[in-house]
Amino acid sequence: MNTVGKRSLSSPRELTRVGERVSFLYLERCTIHRDDNAITATDADGVTHIPSAALGTLLLGPGTRVTHQAMALLGESGAAVIWVGEHGVRFYSGGRALTRSSGLVEAQATAWANRRTRVEVARAMYRLRFPDEDPAGRTRDELLRMEGRRVKECYRRESVRTGVPWVRRDYHRDDFSAGDAPNQGITAAAQCMYGVAHAVVAALGCSPGLGFVHSGHERSFVLDIADLYKTEIAIPAAFDAAAEGEDDVATRTRRALRDRINKSGLLSRCADDIKKLLRCDEVEAKHAASGGGEEDADRVGLLTDSGHLRASGRNYGDEPIW
Repeated sequence: MNTVGKRSLSSPRELTRVGERVSFLYLERCTIHRDDNAITATDADGVTHIPSAALGTLLLGPGTRVTHQAMALLGESGAAVIWVGEHGVRFYSGGRALTRSSGLVEAQATAWANRRTRVEVARAMYRLRFPDEDPAGRTRDELLRMEGRRVKECYRRESVRTGVPWVRRDYHRDDFSAGDAPNQGITAAAQCMYGVAHAVVAALGCSPGLGFVHSGHERSFVLDIADLYKTEIAIPAAFDAAAEGEDDVATRTRRALRDRINKSGLLSRCADDIKKLLRCDEVEAKHAASGGGEEDADRVGLLTDSGHLRASGRNYGDEPIW
């Protein structure tokens, strides 16, 4: 098929796969700029060069300034960018997908639009969370109760493991410091996990808003994916950080979380899980049957009433459409 447009950008094959990237990098009180194909962070200690194509998510904390050229490079590299405020306020900006195919987002939309397949994907998500239980046939209400019990038990378990007192989850949206140490850690961990999940979702070309468990939010699917690893990675990292003291819990949480993400190979797992949930094998088989070819090429087609994909860039005014 014809190329959509000439680009001087790296092809998907040249860009670092999302599963092989650094999970996230947190910066604060610096200016982020661009130097060739790297971003730079300039602060009182000097200039640090960071390869943008190796980043999954960049977290920008208080006191950061970022230039237009730096954001353009991060966008072209497929990195997600999050502005993280002192009180837990977040804003997401995603780069273009590392894959230039719409196969996964079409599969996601198809599964989401049908009530039966939508709940099937939700059950598959809970199956990943509860490997020892079969959620087949359970209603959404039953699945939500299962999740609630699981998270409460995780809080109690981590409190016993680390010796950190736990009362209840207490999230203050407008005042991060109002929570106790474990609650601050859990909030900080959630910010990072949402950023990592958002980076993978965007890199695969999926829609952040079409969720199967969560609904009604622009990042519903991101929340779905992040929750798959909440009790395994995010909550334990938060309690580990809280066990070291009440000061600067957020920073210690990010470091503990980074280590757990790298050790577990979370980025690669996250990408694989999304593909399995959306039945990527079926998507790729359909793409191959429609004549999908070279991975590096931009492909766009015209869909006929019979479901055939015709080549774009041609005028079919005098030709039959079949």
